[in-house]
Amino acid sequence: MSLNVIDLIKGQLGPALVSQAASQLGESESGISKAIGGLLPAVVGGLANNSDNPAVLDAITNASSSGILGNLLGGSENNNSWISSLLSLIFGDKVNGLVNTIATYAGISNNSSSSLLNMVTGATLGSIGKYASDNNLGQSGISNLLGEQKGIISTLLPAGLSLASLNLGDWAKGYKFDNDDDKVKVTSHEEPKIEVTRSTTPTGTYPDRNDGGGGSIWKWLLPLLLLLAAGYFLWKQCNKKETTTTTTTSDSAAVSSDTAAVSTTDTAAATATTTKVDESIDLNGVALKGYKGGMEDRMISFLKSDGYKNAKDDAALKDVWYDFDHVNFKMGSSTELEAGSQGQLDNLVAILKAFPDAKIKIGGYTDKTGNEASNVKLSQARADFIKAALTKAGVGAQVLGAEGYGSKFATVDAKASDAERAVDRKMAVRFAK
Repeated sequence: MSLNVIDLIKGQLGPALVSQAASQLGESESGISKAIGGLLPAVVGGLANNSDNPAVLDAITNASSSGILGNLLGGSENNNSWISSLLSLIFGDKVNGLVNTIATYAGISNNSSSSLLNMVTGATLGSIGKYASDNNLGQSGISNLLGEQKGIISTLLPAGLSLASLNLGDWAKGYKFDNDDDKVKVTSHEEPKIEVTRSTTPTGTYPDRNDGGGGSIWKWLLPLLLLLAAGYFLWKQCNKKETTTTTTTSDSAAVSSDTAAVSTTDTAAATATTTKVDESIDLNGVALKGYKGGMEDRMISFLKSDGYKNAKDDAALKDVWYDFDHVNFKMGSSTELEAGSQGQLDNLVAILKAFPDAKIKIGGYTDKTGNEASNVKLSQARADFIKAALTKAGVGAQVLGAEGYGSKFATVDAKASDAERAVDRKMAVRFAK
């Protein structure tokens, strides 16, 4: 496939829009993000299965000049009307079922789910229309582009959703999605013929023969055997990976400085194990909850070694960053921390109070997805939030600055899975002078 059109659309549905939609609809940002993740492949799948429909192709062609991308959340009444008509054309009487399923899945209201369906559809039409215009694609080119998406739609649905659960299993435009396994298959009016080699057992001695079905048992037995074999292979691969991966480094893969990406590690970080087990970290006789080789352990060790005291200037410190192990923001938010984050902020406050001469700077980072200007803005807001929290806790004089770097130092490709990109979405701290 030459292009995954979902990659075109994601840039229009970044953290800034999620935050704006959450505020406008009165929902949590995590719920909005979850709903968009389910709606996007469903909408693209609906368009793909109508790739030869002139009305769909006209809508995409005209979307590039409609200005819809400039105001996804506040579309005109005219835009909302034709989007609703298009959704009825694509999904028929299943629109309400799709809205209800996404609402339940994401934990939002049906009204919010319906509004997000219109927004995602507008972003999809506008993005594909703009791509077609920029690349001089006519309606036949758009049709071919959409047709290429059919084979991957079910794989793009997030965990917990399937085409069957969305009640979209009988789209029928030359292809249909199977309600059992969501695989794409060609519609046919005849049952597939399966050739079975029979044994040479003498005539009249077929105790296991089913005269009414012939080889029908193989229609379900062969796929079952293949599925079992595939499962066993995956299990072996996972087991092998778990037994060979014993250590990892902390910060060395993505430690950044103010001016350049620098890979830096120390002995404690290099020996940190994959499994992070919380234990007591000694801070001058006070026990902090952390883990060996973690942020607190490394910072305290550096301060006790007089490494900070002996550093002549800021240049000697700026290349070593300490990633927070537990401080995480809610998706798209710069003011709400995930549960369990406050404990490590309290630990940092305790360290700074124990070493009042030490000064630090805060850094915020995002992954490579979304608009970079929005990423920088979000990471800066998060860094400022951490600085404000430390100031409120009484150590503000020791925080010399906070900066958001966006995806400048991200290392994982934007097309990687969300779990793989998580390493780039972080907050960090370094010593400063």
